Amino acid sequence: MIGTFINAWKIADLRKKMLFTALIVLIFRIGAAIPIPFTNITEGIVDPTAETFMNYLSMMTGDAFNYGTIFAMSVTPYINSSIIIQLLTVAIPYLEKLSKEGEEGRKKIATITRYTTIALALLQSTAYFIYLRAKGYVVTDAQGQLFTGFSAVLQGLVVITVLTAGSAFIMWLGEQVNDKGIGNGVSIILFAGIVARMPTLVYMMYAYLMQGGAYFALVPIVIVLLLAMIAFIVWMDNAERRIPVQYAKRVVGRKMYGGQNTHIPIKVNMSGVLPIIFASSILSLPPTVLMFLNEDNLSEGWKNFFGVFKSSHWAYGLMYFVLILFFAYFYASIQYNPVEMANNIRKNSGMIPGIRPGKPTADYIQKIISRITLLGALLISVVALFPILMTQFTQLIGKPMTLSLGGTSLIIVVGVALETVKSLESQMMMRHYKGFLD
Repeated sequence: MIGTFINAWKIADLRKKMLFTALIVLIFRIGAAIPIPFTNITEGIVDPTAETFMNYLSMMTGDAFNYGTIFAMSVTPYINSSIIIQLLTVAIPYLEKLSKEGEEGRKKIATITRYTTIALALLQSTAYFIYLRAKGYVVTDAQGQLFTGFSAVLQGLVVITVLTAGSAFIMWLGEQVNDKGIGNGVSIILFAGIVARMPTLVYMMYAYLMQGGAYFALVPIVIVLLLAMIAFIVWMDNAERRIPVQYAKRVVGRKMYGGQNTHIPIKVNMSGVLPIIFASSILSLPPTVLMFLNEDNLSEGWKNFFGVFKSSHWAYGLMYFVLILFFAYFYASIQYNPVEMANNIRKNSGMIPGIRPGKPTADYIQKIISRITLLGALLISVVALFPILMTQFTQLIGKPMTLSLGGTSLIIVVGVALETVKSLESQMMMRHYKGFLD
């Protein structure tokens, strides 16, 4: 990876793209440190030990959400919008038609995604302002009372507008990286936000180490396990199942086509980090609701119900695992259509060795996809549950340690790094062939 960056730096136009991407990341980090007007957040608003949806947002925004900055919404509205539009593409015929119209159709879907992003940013910003106001994080009058009437409306409009504009600006920054930089813009910004939290993890490990005793052994073990988990994610990201396909020879005019052997690559982790994001989001909703309730007024039954959604409870890990499996299969069913794949193979005079064309081919592809989906879901479950299991183990032996870097963060960081390196390698390869042809 380091060698790839060094070689890319020697190429003038790639060096400009890398510097441009670095500039976009710098702008993002500066914006993530500028506070929202009319707020007085001196410390973080998110409890790092609570399993709430706000913890997830804080992770995705690089702590901008935690400290109430103009980029507090970050890329989360765009990510949610992209996921929603992708899911609706299967359900709404108009969007499905656009997805099959080539470049023009993709441009229209991109425009719809942008408008949906703005709408979601408005909703999230409004909810964020209401929460800040309820918790006393907004500016008050001389008597320490919250503004009311027109002043409160004006205050809310300013905060919501700034947050929405910040989200739209980040979306624009991501598109600039796509056009003039290296890698996927939104992924790079997401990567930068998560990496910005790394110093916190390093400080936590140092603080544990300074406590001495059993931590002298636990901290190195945790670091080694984290490195092993990164290597595991790299292997998982590159692993794929190849379905062999043979194409028959056919003569068109005086030319002969086909007659070659190829394969259909199916990634083991075909759904990426989405199952983990969906699962963690659903499980964090009850603790988030609990934040707005007075726990002392709840009955014993409700306290037990909300207690199930704490990572220290055994049922939490079980529900997390089941939800990851469910969303992995759900996403795979959207991403792959075995019947359509079988028809495309037959239309191009191809066949899978030993499998008859038509329905037998579709059934065979479906069986392969089901097995790969199960394997991929089990693998990402290992990554997702690793921080939870490690925290519970350290609590069990009486030396509690909380890892601020979750499985979602690990998969995103490693995945984006690999994707960026592959993008650099492909661009260097293109320039190599261009020089060869010249």
